[in-house]
Amino acid sequence: MSLDLLLAATLFAVVMTCTPGPNTLMLMTSALNFGIRPTMPHAYGVTIGYTFMALVIGLGLGATFTLYPMLNTILKYAGAAYMLWLAWIIGNSVSVKEGERKGRPLKFLEAAAFQWINVKAVLTSITAMTTYGAISVFPWNAILIAFIFLLSCILACVIWVGFGSMLRRVLKEPRHIRIFNIVMAVLLVASLYPVFADGWS
Repeated sequence: MSLDLLLAATLFAVVMTCTPGPNTLMLMTSALNFGIRPTMPHAYGVTIGYTFMALVIGLGLGATFTLYPMLNTILKYAGAAYMLWLAWIIGNSVSVKEGERKGRPLKFLEAAAFQWINVKAVLTSITAMTTYGAISVFPWNAILIAFIFLLSCILACVIWVGFGSMLRRVLKEPRHIRIFNIVMAVLLVASLYPVFADGWS
């Protein structure tokens, strides 16, 4: 096992999971609107779903995307449509503190399934498995990289759910929360730029 590759793969996973993207934006928004406890199934779904997807891709599914490019197109636009719908829901959500609960956090299975149409998550997993595959012999390389993603997803969830919880204490006025939700919805739509720009890039 190469220590340099291990460190590089770890840094890559941390950067890609912790930087703003569909998962992090939705977790932060959920924590702001619903609180930490109701958001935890969403966080668990992201962590387990992302890790499982990375493992499956590492064990061979990634080659399928290479053999059948049409799957990339289907995945991209199905994911884009779903994310636009999520952006609409987020932009129109209302904090539970207003007394009338509108919307709800994602459930565990919904968050886990979302990873398969999350362009950033799929691309990150494929890139990690192909770039850092020499970290160990097959299939231990896929298992190890998936484990790295597990740890980095936990870190990302802690950071962004915590950030959303902090904002929940700061943004008291319903109007401010609504503005925040709209901004997050716009950023979620903006995260679709790679889909419409140039394929996976």
